[in-house]
Amino acid sequence: MADDPDLLRPKLRAELGAIGRPLLIAAGSLERHRDYGVLLDAAHAWQRLDPLPLVALAGEGPLRDELRRRIDLEELPVRLLGPREDIGDLLAAADLALLPGRWEARSTLAQQALHARVPLVAANAGGIPELVGDAAELVPYGNARALADAVVRLLDDPGRRESLKERGVRQAATWPTEDETVTQVLSVYDELTRLRPMI
Repeated sequence: MADDPDLLRPKLRAELGAIGRPLLIAAGSLERHRDYGVLLDAAHAWQRLDPLPLVALAGEGPLRDELRRRIDLEELPVRLLGPREDIGDLLAAADLALLPGRWEARSTLAQQALHARVPLVAANAGGIPELVGDAAELVPYGNARALADAVVRLLDDPGRRESLKERGVRQAATWPTEDETVTQVLSVYDELTRLRPMI
């Protein structure tokens, strides 16, 4: 990214309509297993906050029209951004990252959020607890009230957000690099092929 991050953050926040208000980022295909319905349920609770947080949801998928209708009908503070190739930049501009889904193993968004020092609120499901350890706010899967409350608590607690940022950096440092993962997979493959009986 050639742009200066200090200049890019306010530029992106202005583009999204998040000047003077918290920006919450979620990203992923708009499909049932992502549980964006829970996210929209949680957004009702945020409507009482001042300033009103904005949820920016990046992604495309079969639920787009359904989500759009609900956002419009209920006047929710949620923007559907469509497919984006600048998730890292969006995270850098965000106050929090949100991951309500249940079938996440090694969630790219979770990894990017922790690397980018963005506090993460995620469903306590799938492989997420093992991936993030104590570096995220984990909430019961499918519980919109718990998700909403966790977001409100974090927005009101700069110290907790800072703590999660530091923990996120430490947790991300424990993950294998891409090269280490490839080496490990090749090692397992070599072992399996050596054990295979000759015909």
